[in-house]
Amino acid sequence: MDILGGNTMGFAEELRSSCAEDWDAAVGHGFVDRLLDGSLRDSVLRHYLVQDYQFCDAFVALLGQAVASAPSLSSRLVFAKVLGFFASDENSYFQDCFEELAVPEAERDSPDLTVATRDFDALMRRALNTRTYPDIVTVLLVAEWLYGDWAARAGDPDSWPTAPKHAEWIRLHNNPEYNGWVAWLREEFNAVEPADAVIRARVAATFTEAVRLERAFFDSAIAAG
Repeated sequence: MDILGGNTMGFAEELRSSCAEDWDAAVGHGFVDRLLDGSLRDSVLRHYLVQDYQFCDAFVALLGQAVASAPSLSSRLVFAKVLGFFASDENSYFQDCFEELAVPEAERDSPDLTVATRDFDALMRRALNTRTYPDIVTVLLVAEWLYGDWAARAGDPDSWPTAPKHAEWIRLHNNPEYNGWVAWLREEFNAVEPADAVIRARVAATFTEAVRLERAFFDSAIAAG
């Protein structure tokens, strides 16, 4: 580990720093700005949620593989708990919004995918197919950490937008349980930092590409709206 400015920088922090431009652009994206102030148009949110919902299958599979490949029971139980939450609260949010925004079943299940959606889904499935713990955790970490960062910009709940379709998406990524999960995931990633140079390079490349695609996904949402 490197010591920079008196602070210990783990592998996660090193990788996040190495792609700071894309990370900061995603966290400070215009899509996020409009979500946080409640000005996001329904057409943009509708497109974003339909595309984002297409990741659910791969994301659930990643969590399941994390349960299977984690090095300890305590780690398995964390992933199992998050898997249960995702299947209930987060899925309910999608379904509620789809009803409010009048998204037909066919569009929910098999929409035309943007390039960013296809590329991100492919990245998730490549990580899944490695069946190796560091690769699995890498994709989960980027997705959850970056979302936690943009949601933290919302500040106190009293200042959140009033519409549930905006406020609930913020709450799902800005609450003590979620913040604790992200912190744990970061620590877990640092704890399994690969010693093998080939695996380490692969993990680093996956991390960087995942961050780039998070930014591209927000770009595509704004462009489509």
